[in-house]
Amino acid sequence: MKIRECMSTDVRIARPDDTLETVALAMAEIDAGVMPVSEDDRLVGMITDRDIAVRGVAHGLGPEDLVGDVMSTEVMYCFEDEAVEQVLNNMGDIQIRRLPVLNRDKRLVGIVSLGDLAKTDVRAKTGTTLGDISRKGGLHSQTTDGIGLALD
Repeated sequence: MKIRECMSTDVRIARPDDTLETVALAMAEIDAGVMPVSEDDRLVGMITDRDIAVRGVAHGLGPEDLVGDVMSTEVMYCFEDEAVEQVLNNMGDIQIRRLPVLNRDKRLVGIVSLGDLAKTDVRAKTGTTLGDISRKGGLHSQTTDGIGLALD
């Protein structure tokens, strides 16, 4: 099975110059914890509800501050024609629960979550992946990247 068969295609996109309040309201409206960030038709980052709280609010930023101040700029992604099992393995290795999905022209076409993949024929593998994702630390720890401030 390919990622295109289980990804969500209804994806809202933020811009780096959107305010944290605007994005938080959009996340609440669509009941999502993550939004891709795009600029000039290119994916430039990802912002999560945790980014807003841990990188933003915990460091004194307010609702008027910008997405670009707290988003992750190192974007991990997968391609729509990749096999589900390959993406699951990758998600575990890089400790990420959601990935933007790109076509081979590197245009955003969807987003895939661990929950989406749990509904596929490789659902038994999702438990192992969740264990891998849940390891302490990793590339995308909210306390070590983004605005570059480590919490003590």
